[in-house]
Amino acid sequence: MSTSGYYDRLGRPEPPRALRNEELTKIIRQVHADSRGSYGSPRVHAELTLGLGEKVNRKRVERLMREAGLQGVYRRKGRRNLVNQATEEDLVQRGFDVEAPDRLWLTDITGHPTGEGKPYCAAVMDAYSRRNIGSSIDARQNTDLVVNALAMAVARRKPDARSTILRSDHGTQYTSWVFGKRLRDAGLLGSMGTVGDCYDNAMMESF
Repeated sequence: MSTSGYYDRLGRPEPPRALRNEELTKIIRQVHADSRGSYGSPRVHAELTLGLGEKVNRKRVERLMREAGLQGVYRRKGRRNLVNQATEEDLVQRGFDVEAPDRLWLTDITGHPTGEGKPYCAAVMDAYSRRNIGSSIDARQNTDLVVNALAMAVARRKPDARSTILRSDHGTQYTSWVFGKRLRDAGLLGSMGTVGDCYDNAMMESF
């Protein structure tokens, strides 16, 4: 390459695809960090497309993660049964008796068959008063359903940061990056009970 050609190349702007890759890599790093390094390319791709509305295919996400040295946590199937075992995120331990409002919130999704289809309802309940403080109804049980219910509860009660626990199950809506980010933005402490155990969700189920 000639000297003039070298300096001419240095002065050229980055091609659009390279700029887009840099932008996507920054977002991917943030999603991966927010998942505490647990998300692999399938979950990262789902958060990008479903949660953030980014238009990108899965192979591109795989390549960018590989180039950035990012990978998820892999668990071998069949080696460990988590049914009825407490998880490290369980901050409640079935202690549903609280002494004041906005100390513990519970949330879940339920479906209601009707003659025109099956709408889904997500609700947030204060364990102290057992009142419904936030709800959302939609034809799909997606992340928006639970985020909207949580947003209503936060707007109504304005809880103190880092003093309110929100207890949910392990549904994909509640383990999504979007819902986790909404929790962090509101200063709430997320908590999940044991896997496959109906007793951990009995209070919300009765509602």
